[in-house]
Amino acid sequence: PSLDVVFTLRESLKPNKNYIFYCQSCGDIVVKDRKFLRVLPLPSENWSDLVEEWCCHPDPFAKSTLHPQHGDCFLGDTFLLLNSGNQSHVSESPKSKENTRVFCKRCKTILGETVSSDTIKYYVTEVIIQIAERSFSPTPRSQFVQSMVAQCLLELSSAKSTFRFTIKGDNGKTYILIWLLNSDTLLVESLGSPSSHCVFTPFGDILMPSSGPVGTWNAVKVLYQPCIKCRNKE
Repeated sequence: PSLDVVFTLRESLKPNKNYIFYCQSCGDIVVKDRKFLRVLPLPSENWSDLVEEWCCHPDPFAKSTLHPQHGDCFLGDTFLLLNSGNQSHVSESPKSKENTRVFCKRCKTILGETVSSDTIKYYVTEVIIQIAERSFSPTPRSQFVQSMVAQCLLELSSAKSTFRFTIKGDNGKTYILIWLLNSDTLLVESLGSPSSHCVFTPFGDILMPSSGPVGTWNAVKVLYQPCIKCRNKE
């Protein structure tokens, strides 16, 4: 937990450097040695809903789409867009839908989807991005996802002044409702003692020592409501 496990895309992804994309689940290489000439933020995901407030004439962007070239990386709130080029490290589902899923070739985890014939959308919760010169070190799944979701909540709440969110799957189904209460919470926790039989940890799949000093972590404080079949039907 003391390591900076989340690659802060908007701050750390820079032009003219070589990057490697790894599957977060198994560590297999997804994109190898890609150098970006441009790293650009995308408009808000709901930008089209506000166009009529900006323009006094018909939507001038109705037929415009953003397609990254080979040297481009476009950053969204929860995804990034790359030019597929000669991508050989991922496999795609049959072209039966407009948006086809992109899978890791090794573990078959869904990494994203194709949004056009030459553009791939990668979900930020499914890939780890590192500078090519660095050696890859795996991160426990729940630790990575929790940290990445917390980062997204912080960025969205500071940029858009909104504090209520929904988390959806790639199928559009809503799985959880989240209300962000505090973004500057400090979690102070005893790492346990020899007499402890149950040690709480921020990340469930990390084994903490049975004894040790007090640990501190930056955290976000939220209320959440799971959306599952057996409860919360409304």
